[in-house]
Amino acid sequence: MRADGTIEQRLKRSGFVAALDQSGGSTPSALLHYGIPASEYAGDEEMFRLMHEMRVRIMTAPSFSSAKILAAILFERTMDDQVRGRAVPTFLWEERGVIPFVKIDRGLEPERNGVQLMNPIPGLDALLARAVALGVVGTKMRSFITHPSQEGIAAIVAQQFDLAAQISERGLLPIIEPEVSIGSPDKTGAEAILLNELTRKLDDLPPGRRVILKLTIPDVPDLYAALVHHEHVIRVLALSGGYSRVDACKRLAHDHGMTASFSRALLEDLRRTMTDDEFDRALSAAVDQIYRASTEKE
Repeated sequence: MRADGTIEQRLKRSGFVAALDQSGGSTPSALLHYGIPASEYAGDEEMFRLMHEMRVRIMTAPSFSSAKILAAILFERTMDDQVRGRAVPTFLWEERGVIPFVKIDRGLEPERNGVQLMNPIPGLDALLARAVALGVVGTKMRSFITHPSQEGIAAIVAQQFDLAAQISERGLLPIIEPEVSIGSPDKTGAEAILLNELTRKLDDLPPGRRVILKLTIPDVPDLYAALVHHEHVIRVLALSGGYSRVDACKRLAHDHGMTASFSRALLEDLRRTMTDDEFDRALSAAVDQIYRASTEKE
């Protein structure tokens, strides 16, 4: 499956993107919230096995379908794993109608100039080739902005777009995610600089090049409206960034054209001890709430 015009049209339908890409640093807290404390596993392999079991439970739940979910962002190990005897990307696409993406970044550098750039990504070409072979359509990579630093934010955006060019050359669709901290002392100022830098880079893209943007829900509603309608942008996704689902959805409902790509806010009510019916009801309620915030704007 390639990131062609048909996939672009599917990504423009009503719905949202599920982020199932918690990686090493965020996995213990995700498991703890689910009901699995660190005392119940020893080492990374067991931790990731438990996390995969949780993700399989989500992906196989009846409410996890293309009716309201456009795509899912996977952790690299999840992409390489299986669900019900099938490769995860194949299962998502053929059994759920959900488009698979994969998280490719390797974490963040220490903060400098008010931002955290991505660490180098060794073996990126091999990872992209493997993703294509497995039927993945695109990638996601995250940077982090804390302060309204012109120099720092310009460096973040330049790094994102340089990697996006390499990803696009492989026939994959890049999701560019320069997250602005919801705890920033001047979040509005940082978002204004980010908007200018993103616009400048988008304007310079060659004809036919497409990207997806994944951005923190801005403090100023509709701040990113021009990006939503930019010729090189397929979708502008909203990350929850630590907001509760209620708060994230309330904020998102005021941003026309932005659709959710939530992780913690999607999973916050799911517990290991739930029966399968209870689990699906909780997931369905979250899916419905996020879908409404993505499609019914105020």
